[in-house]
Amino acid sequence: MRWGDCTSTQIAQLELERRVGLVPVGATEQHGPHLPTDTDTRIAQAICDGAAARCDATIVMPAVAIGCSLGHGTVFPGTLSLFPEELTMLLVRYAEWSALSGLKRLIFVNAHMGNTASLAAATDRLRFLRPDLKSTWVDWWSANPEITAEVSADGQDIHANRAETSIVLHLWPDVVHVDAMIAADDEDRTGELAFRYTAEVLSRNGVTGMPSLATASLGESLYAAVVHHVVAKVRAGLSEEPPLARPSEPVSTTQWISGGT
Repeated sequence: MRWGDCTSTQIAQLELERRVGLVPVGATEQHGPHLPTDTDTRIAQAICDGAAARCDATIVMPAVAIGCSLGHGTVFPGTLSLFPEELTMLLVRYAEWSALSGLKRLIFVNAHMGNTASLAAATDRLRFLRPDLKSTWVDWWSANPEITAEVSADGQDIHANRAETSIVLHLWPDVVHVDAMIAADDEDRTGELAFRYTAEVLSRNGVTGMPSLATASLGESLYAAVVHHVVAKVRAGLSEEPPLARPSEPVSTTQWISGGT
């Protein structure tokens, strides 16, 4: 079930306090010569939809389609980006407004590495200022050690690589430019670097990794494993409460740091 497909009346009848919201968090950015610019958003959406198909106690929220893609610079066309603090506040507002309709448990399902700092900041802020809400996130590429091993087989600082391209080949084979994919391999040059740089001085074509080795069968296994992980997290989180009771404290304790605007 998708939030955006429901009417206001239907949302009011869903007993959202008994559900976990799945928020696809993607990006719109260059993905080399062979993948579309909405690749990350597609993947995040598909993982959420796949998990929702296996677990009724969910609702799939509208996707966050522009993330923090500053690392891609401005040379390779196609990238749209927020700054980290902007994405952080967008995610916080997302949780706060969802809660107004009764949805107080959110799992952000992330498909872009550049979003992780904002996700950490947003969920940190929420757990401190809004302990009545529960939030966390999943980075698909690190859902379990086996997935991480497959994703990083062709480098650590990967982009549009073997694993990511394999998922797209599995889910949307028609959008992959196969001729470009075969010739798109570009090595990970970050291993010995002391500092961080944008993509145009790290990659010749916007790719880091070996998409020429991608297969639909690898994509199928990766996708299934990530969906399984998200479903398990949803089921564990449906009734989860903190291990210890929260001590009572004066309301004024955190008023000095409301979090700004």
